[in-house]
Amino acid sequence: MSEFAVPPPVQPVVPVSDGRDFPVRRIFCIGRNYADHVAEMGGDLKTTPPTFFTKPSDAVFSGGEVPYPLATKDLHFEGELVVALKSGGQMLPLEKAADAIFGFAAGCDLTRRDLQAIAKQQRGPWDVAKAFDSSAGVGVITTAKQWQVTEQKKLCLFCNGEEKQNAFLSQMIWSVPEIIANLSRLFALKAGDLIFTGTPAGVGAVMAGDTISVEVDGLLPLKFQIAGK
Repeated sequence: MSEFAVPPPVQPVVPVSDGRDFPVRRIFCIGRNYADHVAEMGGDLKTTPPTFFTKPSDAVFSGGEVPYPLATKDLHFEGELVVALKSGGQMLPLEKAADAIFGFAAGCDLTRRDLQAIAKQQRGPWDVAKAFDSSAGVGVITTAKQWQVTEQKKLCLFCNGEEKQNAFLSQMIWSVPEIIANLSRLFALKAGDLIFTGTPAGVGAVMAGDTISVEVDGLLPLKFQIAGK
């Protein structure tokens, strides 16, 4: 039996409400999935396929204290609903996409907005703006048997107790099954994948010492604090 040349990485996990851990395989994110956020960022709503980007699995965190990242002076919060998959596949039909869902959680996509602006100007990739350490906040996962997306449910983000984001999940341009189906046309999805489903308007800067709470009706909140630089 061969030995590892270096110690193997620790498996990133997210807690589940029943006490188990959810092993994270890959993290996918969709951009521009709420009309008000598209307008907020200066975009338009022309008919285009969804925009996807990724984060490394070890960027995940589930609360506590989060370090202020390197190389930025403009860190932003983006509250989101996160979907955890129990199965996957390729070219999934829309009617089968929901069958892959294990559960849901409140999440926060942290973004180095100044680096993202540079990437947009240069028409370059978003990796340095999105895929940095501790950039993927995911709260405790509630299983799909216990919770489902409905039109009445809201997503809210609070910074230091002040509400910054507030939207109905029904305002998503691409529904959760549509996101999964579209992703499966680009990647072979598998159990352990997480999908961030986009953020509504109200994104903004977060400073060292700030406390963030992302709350989705019926799910456990994601709460964390940004540590000093």
